[in-house]
Amino acid sequence: MTTKTDGKTGRKTAGAADKAVVRALLDRQKRTYAAEAGIRLRNTPAPLYQALVLAILLSARIRSQIAVAAARALFDAGMRDPRAMARASWQDRVDALGEGGYRRYDERTSTLLGKGAELLLERYGGDLRRLREESDPKRALMDVPGIGTTGADIFLREVQGVWPEFAPYIDRKAVDGARRLGLPTSPARLNGLVTGRDMPRLVDGLVHAALDKPLADEVLAAADTT
Repeated sequence: MTTKTDGKTGRKTAGAADKAVVRALLDRQKRTYAAEAGIRLRNTPAPLYQALVLAILLSARIRSQIAVAAARALFDAGMRDPRAMARASWQDRVDALGEGGYRRYDERTSTLLGKGAELLLERYGGDLRRLREESDPKRALMDVPGIGTTGADIFLREVQGVWPEFAPYIDRKAVDGARRLGLPTSPARLNGLVTGRDMPRLVDGLVHAALDKPLADEVLAAADTT
């Protein structure tokens, strides 16, 4: 971008322009998708599992707001860890998903959530920190029913703040958002535009911009006025 003014031309340098865009984006992306779903991310079993559930829901061709609402409904119904998810009936899961508005994929997703919880209990005792110790954690994530490449990307971008070996993690949808906003697309350069704790929120903001052109236009307009 061609917008830190230098003293001679009065134009912003590219670095200052990028930072202005990032500030405008973060002003609008107050929380990560995980935080919106009520997940207080820590490197402990329950919130890590909740982030995985959210990744499964966000993977479907459905609006992110609905996926977030469905995740909150599942958690509010007590399905906050693999044991509770596996113990819940198929209909319990369907009902919670429906309450969150996740009706198009509710029956299939209920089955996936049940099978995934059982796999995590059998393989890792329900503790995703054990999966983190695998030689290829992303590949191991994709063994979980409902988690493909997209779901693994979503999970890792959400947990990069507590699994720092994956940071900065920029998935393909976030790259699309960076391009739309005229920002660099390399993880290292994007990471240089924020403090480490803000990276997950920036990445989610980029995803939001990729999915919502009016938001991207609003961000660019706000950045031009700073």
